[in-house]
Amino acid sequence: MSPPLVLPGSRKARDPERSLRRGPRRTSPEAVAANQRDRLLDGFVRTVAQVGYARTRVSDICQAAGVTRPVFYELFKGKEDAFLAAHRHGTSQVFAAMEEARAQAGDWPGQVLAGLGTLLVILAEAPAFAAMAIVEIDAVGPAGREAREHLLTRFRDYFTDLPDQYLPIPEEELVDTVVGGVYSSIYRRIAAGRTAELPALLPALAFSVLAPFLGPERAAGCLVDPPPATSSLPACLNTEP
Repeated sequence: MSPPLVLPGSRKARDPERSLRRGPRRTSPEAVAANQRDRLLDGFVRTVAQVGYARTRVSDICQAAGVTRPVFYELFKGKEDAFLAAHRHGTSQVFAAMEEARAQAGDWPGQVLAGLGTLLVILAEAPAFAAMAIVEIDAVGPAGREAREHLLTRFRDYFTDLPDQYLPIPEEELVDTVVGGVYSSIYRRIAAGRTAELPALLPALAFSVLAPFLGPERAAGCLVDPPPATSSLPACLNTEP
């Protein structure tokens, strides 16, 4: 079993348990820097979630993390660099968890349900990170837009095992439209402060992903426990009328 996710912003940066204790054994410079970096990322994400990226100052981040300003600039070039570091670190963990869930699913619809379900639960349980990574990325500028495009591109991996069938438009365009719609739905919930409700979106989002490629009836069958079927195919992939 994989260790639990520890996304940036999920811990209090100034928790006494995270302080480096003085003693006869000197902590290595690498360990000190890693501790300070983690605390700064936590403080950064929590601050951005509270006041927004545009209003976040380096002094606010340092205050939230209990780390000095010179140390901040030893570890990051500036506020944008800290944002991108937190975004990369957090999203890499999220995708790893989604891939693990996807690997345990048998067919393509199951992979979609497993991956989406994992994503929604993770974001619901990490509201500060969700606000930073999904909503506040708009305020970062070109670097933020590039990071978001890279994020959306990674979702195309979920469409490598599509069932063979005729599509009236190019597959790549349809995939991009579907991915954009899912992202938009998630964005709106988080922006409205309703991040905890994200898991309830799973049926609608999964249907919106499956229906263009399976058809509405077969897609709907993937969202419920199917009745016993004589076919060896899952009910949602059964082509029998």
